[in-house]
Parts: sequence; C-alpha cells; structure tokens
Amino acid sequence: MLKMLKKYKTFLFAFLIFSVISIALFMNALTPEKRLPIMNPADVNPELVDSTVQHVSKYHTIADFAFTNQNGKIITQKDYEGKIYVADFFFTTCQTICPKMTSNMVEIQNAFLNNPKVMLLSHSVLPDIDSVSVLKKYAIEKGVVDAKWNLVTGDKKEIYGIARKSYLAVKTGSPTELYDMVHTENFILVDEKRRVRGFYDGTKTEDINRLIEDVKWLSENKN
Repeated sequence: MLKMLKKYKTFLFAFLIFSVISIALFMNALTPEKRLPIMNPADVNPELVDSTVQHVSKYHTIADFAFTNQNGKIITQKDYEGKIYVADFFFTTCQTICPKMTSNMVEIQNAFLNNPKVMLLSHSVLPDIDSVSVLKKYAIEKGVVDAKWNLVTGDKKEIYGIARKSYLAVKTGSPTELYDMVHTENFILVDEKRRVRGFYDGTKTEDINRLIEDVKWLSENKN
C-alpha cells in the first residue's frame, strides 16, 4: 500500500492542487463582483428630476456650486474635489423625517471620521430661515464635525437647481411658487468623479448600513 502511495504521490498531489483551484474558481464564479451603478437623470423617478435634464442617459455629473456653510465659509466643488461624499437636503426646523436623517448622517460621519477621502454635504431647502448662525447652532447641537460635514445655505434658486438638476433627489412643492421644494428622505452617494452612485433612504437603518458598506467599497476601488 505504501509503495502504491509513493508511486502515485506526484499524481495525487497534482490532483489535490487542481481540486483546490477548481473549487476556488467555482466559488468565485458563484459570487458576483460587487458593482455600483452610475446614475443618470433618465434612470431616476422623473418627479425628482428637472424636466430640462430628464432625457440625459449618460455622463451626468454634479454641477459646480457655491454655498455658505455653518461657519460662514463659501463651499464649492473644490472643497469636495477627489472626495467621496454623501449629500442630502433638510431644514433645521423640520420635525418629521429630518431628526432621524440627521441622526443617521451623524452615524455616517462617525464611521468615516478618520477617512479623509469621505465627506458629507447637507443643503437647507429653507435658506431664508436657515442663516449661518442658525446652521451653526444646529451643527453644534447635532455634533457636526466641521472638517467632515458642511451644512450649507444660499440662494434658493441655486439650491433648487442643484437639487433637481444634479442630485436628482428633490420634489417640487407648491406650483404657485417657482422654487418651492419638498425635500425627500434621500441620501445621495457621489463618487470622486462627481457621479451619482446611489440613493438611500436616510430614515432606514438597513439603508444606512448599505450606504456605509458602499462608501467603504468606493474608497477601496476605482469604479
């Protein structure tokens, strides 16, 4: 028996290696490679998208912007250049979905506190009420880390425009008021190339967990 084993030792070893490689390849084939979609206006609920861009089906990116943050600093796309970030729309006096959304945004902030590639950006949909001082007070109360998360205010027309033409995430409000917005629960994931990579319900724990995993994946992959 020992003589037979010695005789076929090379064959058995080769067969074992072949089996291990085959099983590994088979398991890899069963586990599809993770990918995140690149979202364009044509892919999104038209209620959330300005009519002027609803036809766009490729190459969509976030437009240039300039808003004022909680410290009175002008924030532009340059502050987010080469960054992965999560954006949303809110207002400080909201008592419905905003408290939960803000709490979950704090969770995302804390998850990436030591990752300089990841930032957050929250736009007020009531900029006339949410002045710099109001945003600063709100930021302090909620534990906003200034270097990681900007709460911004500015011209309502510009905020409305970027909400519906770039982030594809805000509904129109009263038809009698041209730039009236109804913010949604959407968190928007934007990659380093200013492309929209996903939408998440900012009120749901399972979506926040998925968002955190997707941000980690984007941080580690060039896709």
